Amino acid sequence: MKLPERTVERLSAYRRTLLQCLTSGKTHIYSHELAQLHHNTAVQVRRDIMFIGYSSMQRKGYDVKELIAVIGDILDSEEGQNVAVIGIGNLGRAVTTYFMGKRSKLNIIAAFDVDPNKTDRVISGVKCYPLNRLDEIVKEQNIVIAILTVPADAANDMTEKLVVSGIKGILTLQPCH
Repeated sequence: MKLPERTVERLSAYRRTLLQCLTSGKTHIYSHELAQLHHNTAVQVRRDIMFIGYSSMQRKGYDVKELIAVIGDILDSEEGQNVAVIGIGNLGRAVTTYFMGKRSKLNIIAAFDVDPNKTDRVISGVKCYPLNRLDEIVKEQNIVIAILTVPADAANDMTEKLVVSGIKGILTLQPCH
């Protein structure tokens, strides 16, 4: 199924919210609740969710667990996606540790850093490579997503390198575009 890019963005955002709801013990959510959390309309939420073929029980709202699974079936590739963490300092290690085992379709398989004391080691369960091997490892390991945890002043340059290396999606944890 080919979805419009904006719908994919909204579904991804809904899933993040639904995962938070699930963690807090919420089992059902109404379209107007999701809409309020995402600053859009309940009609837009219902359209997006109907677009992927899911409907709710009118009186209880959407089943949070089921909706997460349906969105995952639509957005996630069958075999999963390989992910690299760029910058394996405190934030990079925390992100790696957090993601391990939480999302079965996202496989953190590599980390990159400029610090020679971190490279060629396994940190938080992931092999850390020197940054000069980025292009090689991205292609070799079929890495399509990068989680950027480098300092803010290095984020823009690093983003350019990631795009050139073939990375398709970048999650940055820095306050920059």
